[in-house]
Amino acid sequence: MDTPEKINANDSTPNNTFLSTEGVSILDSMEETVSCRSNENDNSLAVHEKPGYALRSYVEKFIDTKIGPVPVIKTRLGKDDIFSTFYVRCGIRRYEYKVSPGLYAIGDPDEDSEVLVTANFKLTFDVLRKELDGINAWILVLDTKGINVWCAAGKGTFSTQELVKRITENHLEKIVKHKQVIVPQLGATGVSAWDVKKQSRFRVIYGPVRASDIQAFLKNGKKAEKQMRQVTFTMYERFILTPVEIQTILKPALITAFVLLLLAGIGPDLFSISSALQRGGVSILALAAGIFAGAFVTPVLLPFIPSRKFALKGIIVGSIAALLPILFAASAVNHMAGYLALFLFSVTISSYLAMNFTGATPFTSPSGVETEMKQYIPVQFASLVISLGLWIYSAF
Repeated sequence: MDTPEKINANDSTPNNTFLSTEGVSILDSMEETVSCRSNENDNSLAVHEKPGYALRSYVEKFIDTKIGPVPVIKTRLGKDDIFSTFYVRCGIRRYEYKVSPGLYAIGDPDEDSEVLVTANFKLTFDVLRKELDGINAWILVLDTKGINVWCAAGKGTFSTQELVKRITENHLEKIVKHKQVIVPQLGATGVSAWDVKKQSRFRVIYGPVRASDIQAFLKNGKKAEKQMRQVTFTMYERFILTPVEIQTILKPALITAFVLLLLAGIGPDLFSISSALQRGGVSILALAAGIFAGAFVTPVLLPFIPSRKFALKGIIVGSIAALLPILFAASAVNHMAGYLALFLFSVTISSYLAMNFTGATPFTSPSGVETEMKQYIPVQFASLVISLGLWIYSAF
């Protein structure tokens, strides 16, 4: 999404990274970019425009600083931000949804204003800026390769080295005199306050978990209340993660559905198109039931399902969901082996997808996830092989 490398490398303007090529994608607003009419009224924006490029829709204006012009960003999300958030929540172009790393301003900051550090995943960037209405502050965006703070800290891109690099490159010591940066608490695993201080002379203050608490945090003298340090994982927070989970498996699911149609046609007549359509439809329904149970129901109802093992949670929910294809299988299956095959297949899919959700929850630890995978993946593989064998056997 950010295409600074396409801009003339000989251009000395320090803000070309806040420009985009016209029509690059749906994430670049055509409604809110600076038009000829707005340029007549706001020279601070017009001076930064370049032929063939448009200012990012979240840039309101530029302010002059000791290091040159710095973009002031809006705290109110535009229509393009809202629509693109929906696409990203569904997993569409997820890894291209990022902003250029560097220094931004909110409101009218000065040398006494706070510096808030964040990731260059635009969803994270948007969540932070919309919570800063009425605040004068600087935002230092790290290059996390379009990954959110928590995951980037674990992957090593939201790191001590990257923070020191951005402090140095943006000459932050010329911007603020207090030499402090506020780092999200979820980035603490990747950022060593001691090393940052040693290498940049900037002190790291760990802020709250949620951006919604940042105003209260600042008003409280940069001290976090207990609830500001606690990670939540509410039903809504789990629900909004499910579209990405489902979108991720759509392609493998379509391939699997095609294979199921082929397997369903195998029978006494070698291959039957009518059997492929009839039995294949039931097996695809079992696949859909497993996906729905493992990638949607299990995450949403996570705390209410018995067991601490995600794979076992998926088995429980999948066992209930498997009743649906079995009810519809009467006209297509005339052998107990077929019913058992549908049940095992649906439950296996549900268990595997539920276990996948361990990477998106604060309920697990890396060692716990590794142990669970070692325990259940062999079981899931064996169950899948048995179900396919029974399904083919039931056709004869």
